[in-house]
Amino acid sequence: MKNALISVLLLFSIISVGQNNQAARNSLISNNTDAAFEYWNISVPNSVFHSSFKPYLSSTFLNANDSFIPFKHYAFKNFFLSKTLNEKPERRNWYNLQFHPIIDAEIGYDALKSLPLNNLIGGANLKLNINNDFTFSGTIVGGKNNLPFYIDTLLYNQKIIPTYGQSYGDNKSGYSFMDYTGYISYSPNNNKVFNFQAGREKHFIGDGYRSVLLSDFAPAYPFFRINTNIWKIQYNVWYTWMFDVSKANGFQKKYTNKYGAFHYLSYNITNDLNIGLFENIIFRGTDTTQNRGFEVNYLNPIVFFRPQEYSIGSPDNALIGLNINYKLLGCLKLYGQLGLDEFYLQEIKAKSGWWANKQAWQLGVKYINAFRIKGLSVQAEYNEVRPYTYSHGVVEQNYSHYGMPLAHPLGANFKEFLGFLNYRKNNIEISWQGLYAIVGKDSLNGKSNLGQNIFLSYNTRPYEFGHKTTQGIKTNILQSNLKFTYYIIPNMNMRLEAGYIQRSESNTQGYILENPFFYIGFKTSFWNSYRDF
Repeated sequence: MKNALISVLLLFSIISVGQNNQAARNSLISNNTDAAFEYWNISVPNSVFHSSFKPYLSSTFLNANDSFIPFKHYAFKNFFLSKTLNEKPERRNWYNLQFHPIIDAEIGYDALKSLPLNNLIGGANLKLNINNDFTFSGTIVGGKNNLPFYIDTLLYNQKIIPTYGQSYGDNKSGYSFMDYTGYISYSPNNNKVFNFQAGREKHFIGDGYRSVLLSDFAPAYPFFRINTNIWKIQYNVWYTWMFDVSKANGFQKKYTNKYGAFHYLSYNITNDLNIGLFENIIFRGTDTTQNRGFEVNYLNPIVFFRPQEYSIGSPDNALIGLNINYKLLGCLKLYGQLGLDEFYLQEIKAKSGWWANKQAWQLGVKYINAFRIKGLSVQAEYNEVRPYTYSHGVVEQNYSHYGMPLAHPLGANFKEFLGFLNYRKNNIEISWQGLYAIVGKDSLNGKSNLGQNIFLSYNTRPYEFGHKTTQGIKTNILQSNLKFTYYIIPNMNMRLEAGYIQRSESNTQGYILENPFFYIGFKTSFWNSYRDF
């Protein structure tokens, strides 16, 4: 059966790669495919590739070599199920089409509720490349899924599922949804300096599993982006249109507009050392109290937002950050992040626990071909976010989109430890992920805002000083995920998965949860699906 399936797919995969050196397409944001980029980048670092901004633009990894990857994977230059039309010697007016069918079928069992769970998602991705300098990519998916108890309790009220957005129904009958993403990308005359993109997608900043600056946890959003690569520097500027749903009570007609402007400057000081500077601002648009569109002052692609914000007397929400990574010995990467929402150095020195000293940070290490075993990787990561970080006095201007945090899925006021073991050989992968988090949650009656819920106004804080990370109802979260994966067709990300998740929670008020979850699936999907928040 397997050989017959591969034969059918190869018949449709009429590949002509002579002129296909596509410089304007994006890579996938997926842990399944990012592993290969990490192996290549750590093994043979260079000054052109910038690992901390995703999706990667193909012009920055044209020299990526699959031979450095000790396992089968979704190739860097992937032409599977593609066909090139109208090729000419002058290399103009040719077209390349690539088709990717999407299946995400999974059956599971929630041992806590003794309930079978079924997920069935289907869709397709189509890419059109013209003359290497233009790419269109469009994806549409839809389906129905059931969630383990611990996830359903977190999402039930708003019925917004991370990655996909708005859903309908309930967990008993299955949450149904439909979503689309896509972009157009243009690098004028196939140059490697400027690239322009517009579409509805996500972005991720960082080298870790999490990001305290910008992650792919929230649903996709409309954007316009300019990517500039000069010498050892990459500079990304993008503008977004987002939505606040905090006061909508599930009614889409009541969603309000909010906008974001982002800058990220990445500098490869050496082939091994990279430093990135991040800044963004979130501001609300038209609502019942004001009539406001996109603030033209924030269109400046160079200026720092905080001085610009003060110059126009703006109450908007700004965040700045630092990302750093260092590669050594051909097998290690050290990485870290620092995010500053608001802070005053005088108050930090005073150690007074002032509420507005809102910071987030991350430290991590990756070790590939660990202990000289090809295909074995080990990763450890620590994340900490102080109370009230990412929140705002005007809730509509908090650091979120579509009811989901734009940075870390736990919101704020927590400490998190993550561990990963992963072994891949040929088509086989065995992985384990462990999580331990201490979260200081707000009171259940909503009368006490102690800084964890970023959808509460920080104006409702109970006091000014004495705030500590994990204050409030101290909740311990322990989660383990053991998974076996067999890649049927790596170049299509077609795989079989079987796994076991054990979720444990307890808090200082006596709450205890033990939620085992088993699952098996057949998938070709290429996005991150988070079950650890």
